[in-house]
Amino acid sequence: MTPIAIVTGASSGIGAATARRLAAEGFHVVAAARRTDRLEALVKDITAAGGTATAVACDVTSDESVAELAAAVAELAGPLTLLVNNAGGARGLDPVETGSVADWQWMYDVNVLGTLRVTQALLPALVASGAGTVVVLSSTAGFIVYEGGGGYAAAKHAQTALAGTLRLELSGRPVRVIEIDPGMVKTDEFGLVRFGGDADKAQSVYAGVADPLVAEDIADCVAWCATRPHHVNVDRLVVRPLAQAAQHKVHRVL
Repeated sequence: MTPIAIVTGASSGIGAATARRLAAEGFHVVAAARRTDRLEALVKDITAAGGTATAVACDVTSDESVAELAAAVAELAGPLTLLVNNAGGARGLDPVETGSVADWQWMYDVNVLGTLRVTQALLPALVASGAGTVVVLSSTAGFIVYEGGGGYAAAKHAQTALAGTLRLELSGRPVRVIEIDPGMVKTDEFGLVRFGGDADKAQSVYAGVADPLVAEDIADCVAWCATRPHHVNVDRLVVRPLAQAAQHKVHRVL
């Protein structure tokens, strides 16, 4: 039977690229996100390319919605072998002194509690497959802080802690935990969400950066990690564009 892979936040960016790539790798992809119109278009694209996929509406901040995702997956034929916790995001670039509590709460709920909800709901099926993999899409902000990034870094630090703890707790069971930490990735929506729809601010982050990472680069990382022999666990993969030597060291041509 065809193995099943779930990708949260699959309606755009890294999630959509990962869904396409995993379908090309032979998985039946369950594309989960809130925007069903985009999911349906994604499934059509995957099908046209010769893959198979199912669209499932899911809000990772809702216990009920995540339970419905787990129920929908249980109805599919094939073992669930891969969960990609991709849903997440950032809001604002304010200092701690004036940061919005609502923005911080949203970032924690989507990045951390969203990963927790989905992982808890799907873990029994991943264990039952005998060869499960949980991928957590965190960020270099999960281990390095920067001015204005307190809320996002705090959420990603927590997400990183969740991944590491889960790996320890699953020791001896047939589920590996892989954390992928991208640096600068230029996607259509991440910056727009962070800056409340301000396209100029979103673009300014990448000003002068010749080749930032793109969604397909991260999808490639996910696919590579997930398709290693199951005894191989890539604990943490840190990936940045060549122009970004470190969080505060970015080569720009202006």
